[in-house]
Amino acid sequence: MRIVWEYLALTLACFIFAMAWESFMIPNGMSAGGMMGLCTVIEYATNGVLPAQYSYIAINAVLILVAVILMGIGFGFKTLWCILISTVAMTLINKTPALQAIPGEFFYMEERVLIPIIAGVLEAVGLGLVLRYGGSTGGTDIVALMVNKYWPVSLSTVFLLSDVVICAMLLLLPEKSFSDMCYGLEEVVIFSLIIDIVVGGKRTSYQLLVLSERYAQIADHIIRNMDRGVTVLKAQGWFTKADRNVLLILINQNQLSDLSRVIKEIDPRAFMSISPTHNVYGEGFEEIKTGVSLKKKKNDAVQ
Repeated sequence: MRIVWEYLALTLACFIFAMAWESFMIPNGMSAGGMMGLCTVIEYATNGVLPAQYSYIAINAVLILVAVILMGIGFGFKTLWCILISTVAMTLINKTPALQAIPGEFFYMEERVLIPIIAGVLEAVGLGLVLRYGGSTGGTDIVALMVNKYWPVSLSTVFLLSDVVICAMLLLLPEKSFSDMCYGLEEVVIFSLIIDIVVGGKRTSYQLLVLSERYAQIADHIIRNMDRGVTVLKAQGWFTKADRNVLLILINQNQLSDLSRVIKEIDPRAFMSISPTHNVYGEGFEEIKTGVSLKKKKNDAVQ
């Protein structure tokens, strides 16, 4: 039942994500950042001959293939499911005028400045839920992973640069103006603010301190089922003067909900402190890069 619930939540999240684009941004000729922003630019450039939902799934398929061949990055079924459901959702909404913010329909708004705000909130909620349940919609996430593997560029920097470049691409279309680009940047800002509230950011990690009499069971579960390490700290409760064991755990944001549920099941009385950490380097997390590794590989290949 838990797995069924997760996939139902992912499906709903994908429809919310799709509504941001097919209900608000695309019907009003707007674009923003991310892979969907690029796909909307393609749709506008081809005068609708190549709809955004088709280029979206095609580009993601190519990116996944390149990432697997060149880097060996594995993609779980949840990611593939989210890409497929998002494409289906965008197709359905595109064919349902009642769900679009166009004149005569319920979602229509005369104040165009409100459209990127609503779209940014919907995209952040949809994508935030996808990330929370361990999925991904692909796109610039895959590009960021490939860039970050070899160059000392943070993931957030890759996201920011790609969003700005994609928004600016609207200026290459003769029917678009500077104000159209500003609408896209407005959506990007709203999206960035809201997604921090939903999941604490796209690439946030968490540090947990867990105090429990059943610390061994919790630690064993993390080692065996979550592929994460655990550090046991020796501590003393000053009130009781008793020696205690405290677990120090570092996990990715998409593992937080699963771990919290497991800890509650093992020991409902466990004491747990959770702190977001934005920079975690080492095995299982981000690698400290200086750009040398790629250069060294090229030199080795020449030799």
